[in-house]
Amino acid sequence: MSIKVEVIEGGIPHNNILMSGLLGTLVCLYLTYLNVLTNTEMFAFFGGLAAIIALVWGSHTIKVLCSYGIGTGVPSAGMIAFGSGVIAMLLATRFGILAPIVALVLAAVIGFILGYISNNILNMKIPAMVQALTEMAIVGALSLMGFAALITGGFTFAGLTEGTITMLGMTVSSNQISFIGGGLIAVAFLLGAIAIQHPFNATLGPGWKQDRMLMLTAECGFLSMIVAAVMSFALISAGSAIISLLVAILGWAYTYNQYICMSKRDAASWLDAKPIPDMEGH
Repeated sequence: MSIKVEVIEGGIPHNNILMSGLLGTLVCLYLTYLNVLTNTEMFAFFGGLAAIIALVWGSHTIKVLCSYGIGTGVPSAGMIAFGSGVIAMLLATRFGILAPIVALVLAAVIGFILGYISNNILNMKIPAMVQALTEMAIVGALSLMGFAALITGGFTFAGLTEGTITMLGMTVSSNQISFIGGGLIAVAFLLGAIAIQHPFNATLGPGWKQDRMLMLTAECGFLSMIVAAVMSFALISAGSAIISLLVAILGWAYTYNQYICMSKRDAASWLDAKPIPDMEGH
C-alpha cells in the first residue's frame, strides 16, 4: 500500500510536459543531422539542447513518482533512468538516422519491464511506477544520445566508436579517440543522472514550486552542457565546440539568474549575508 503525500496543484499538467519534452527532444536531435547534410559539425549544440529538454521532462517525472512518499528514492530514480537508457541508446545507434526513434521504442520497452517488475514482483505497488520508469528510461536514452551528438557531432554507432589521431603527419584511425572508447560516455552518464535528480531534491518540501524546479533543471542541464562542450574539443572542430560552449554558457547564465529570482520570490525572507571571514591563526 502506498500513500500519496504530495500533489501537484496548478502549474503545467504532467502530460503536457511529457509531450512537449518528447517532441522537443526529438526535433533537436534531428537538427544535429544538419551536420551530415552540410558536412560540418557546427550544429552539434542542438544535441545539448535535446539533452536539456529531456532532463526537464524527466525531473518532473521524478516529482510525480516521488509524490508517493519515496523521496529517498530520488537519486536511484536518476540512476535507473540512465542505467536503462544507456542500453537502448547503444543499441539504437546502429540504425542510422532512425536511431532516436529506435532508442525511444527500446527504452519504452525496457522501462515498462522494469516498472512491471517493481510493482508486481518487488511488490512496491506504486500507481505511477510503470509509467514513470517507462518515461525515465526514454529520458535517459535520449539525453545520452543528445550528449553524444553534442560531443561527437552525430549519433550513429560509427561516429561514437571511431576517431582519428595524427601521427608523423599521417591520420590514423583509433577507437580510443571516441565517445565510447575514450570513456566519455561514462562522464555523460553522470552529467545527466545528477542533473535529472538534483532539482527535485533541492526544491522539495512545503515551498515546492513547479516553475522553480523546472528552471533549476534547465540550469543544471546547461551546467552539464558546459562540461560536455569542453569535452567536445577533443572530437570535433574547435569552431563547432566554441559555438556549443557559448550556447551552454549563455543558457546557464540566464537560467541561473531566473532561478535566483524565483528563489527570492518564494523565500519567506532574503538576507544578502557575506561569507564568514577566515581568521588567521585559528
